[in-house]
Amino acid sequence: MSTSLFRTKKIESILAEGSDTAHGAHGLKRVLSMKDLTFFGIAAILGAGSFSSLGGAVFHGGPGVVILFIITAVACAFTAFCYSEFASRIPVAGSAYTYAYASFGELFAWIIGWALIMEYSIGNIYVAYSWSDYFTSFLEKIGVHIPQYLCTSYMEVKHAMANGSTNPDVLEAFNKAPMIGSLKIIFDLPAFVINILITMLVYRGIKESRNFSNLMVILKMIVVGLVIIVGGYLVFSHGLTPNWTPANDVGVKSFMPNGFSGVMAAVSGVFFAYIGFDAVSVLAEESKNPQRDLPRGMILSLVICTVVYILLTLVLTGAVNYKNFEGVGDPLAFIFEKQNLNVGWMQFFVAIAAVIAMTSVLLVFQMGQPRIWMSMSRDGLMPPVFQKIHPIYKTPSFATIVTGLVVGIPILFTDKTFVLDFTSIATLFAFVLVCGGILLIPRKEKQAGKFHLPFINGQYIFPIIVIGSLFLAHKLSANYFADMFNFDFNANSEYAGGKLSFMDVATPNITLIIFWFSALLLAIITFIKKYSLIPLMGLITCMYLLTGMTKNNWAWFLGWLLIGLVIYLLYGYKKSNLAEK
Repeated sequence: MSTSLFRTKKIESILAEGSDTAHGAHGLKRVLSMKDLTFFGIAAILGAGSFSSLGGAVFHGGPGVVILFIITAVACAFTAFCYSEFASRIPVAGSAYTYAYASFGELFAWIIGWALIMEYSIGNIYVAYSWSDYFTSFLEKIGVHIPQYLCTSYMEVKHAMANGSTNPDVLEAFNKAPMIGSLKIIFDLPAFVINILITMLVYRGIKESRNFSNLMVILKMIVVGLVIIVGGYLVFSHGLTPNWTPANDVGVKSFMPNGFSGVMAAVSGVFFAYIGFDAVSVLAEESKNPQRDLPRGMILSLVICTVVYILLTLVLTGAVNYKNFEGVGDPLAFIFEKQNLNVGWMQFFVAIAAVIAMTSVLLVFQMGQPRIWMSMSRDGLMPPVFQKIHPIYKTPSFATIVTGLVVGIPILFTDKTFVLDFTSIATLFAFVLVCGGILLIPRKEKQAGKFHLPFINGQYIFPIIVIGSLFLAHKLSANYFADMFNFDFNANSEYAGGKLSFMDVATPNITLIIFWFSALLLAIITFIKKYSLIPLMGLITCMYLLTGMTKNNWAWFLGWLLIGLVIYLLYGYKKSNLAEK
């Protein structure tokens, strides 16, 4: 036993705790095949990102946001290989939390477990809001109206009114809301109800959830395919391809009208579109052959969804000028409205697809969080009740109910913008630690029937990539490093001509500076240690995506981690199974 904050668990111990026999008759059911895992991955990935946050991403980056989708897909692909390696070695529930416990130690394991609450639980709040938007839109199309004060979040209305909004939906919600004393009753009822229904389904069992998810994925892929085919045909037949090179504010036509900085401004929305592929690894204990099927299901679902996202982005930016997507929360339906492609029946189908898509995302995320808590409870970092398995349904029953409350209650007082940024930064942080964790565990011999991460010696390749990237950044933008440090080269400055004082450095891009310093340091360590290239690339690409997060994102995230650290020191550190008795 140990008193160290960085005490690690041996992989053999983790496997013993998560085996079929470790918990006797109270273990989880192994019923999921590779097809099921692939469908769960698609269900998690293809949802609110494509049907909601894609609109904002397109508005910031224009057609060039396709490049960010590719960059993000590459980062996720490298990360998926790292997840697959861990899943092959440690095929138990817990995902990145369990992997960090075996590589970085208990403190980092707790931090990841705490961060994953944001990915699965808080992320599901955003999905619930988006589901509500499309569901109420669908009801409107069939003549059913829900009062605005019952399908809008309180904080959304509060912020909009404070900013002098003239949006008729916001005004209706504010003016017609019933009162209790001086408090207006405004909340998103459909979002709250769907959370309850999904929680009940997940509580019932993995088999029922699997069948429901597979059906949702099939229907969703059919309708998304229809959007791509119909939308793509109309883009070419209507001669709208010039929309792929729109004019920017100074009249220059470009695939990236707002430059690469505009593309990077969309990182939260684009990355949110990929959140969920790692949720497949949480289902390891319910997989028939996790060492073989988990990696295949994860990577296959990622490839399929990347192709879909690129095609959807091209259809959207071809059908409508990117500037028209400002504030659009239902971009796939928007392109078929009267003022755009004018295909009314497609609007109806998209509304149905969105409801289906986001229902499946809610399901997968709602399944992921209880299994994280169950793993943390097994390790003593959370109360024992979180590892309680229902005697009939074979699901983590108490943890599932708590997850429903963690998602449901904040629905009453948060809004989409806050949740979107909060979720993306937490997930990227977890990805960074997973990729880094692979570098710290010893290589294993290849075994038949199990995934094996190919070893490519990064001793020379990785330093060349880092130095080459620095050179390329300077070549593409002569002021890249000046902008990073925010040097003032104004000709009117008394320090013009390159003579700078400390005061000329105003607000440097701290995250970008840290990124390049870390990249150079990692290149030096790799040259000495001969680290594997694939996890290195996953680590560095995810770190780069983190540089697109705002200072406000970082402030909230670090505050959340501080709260988690206090809880760990007060409870988990003392109750841990690895604590000195």
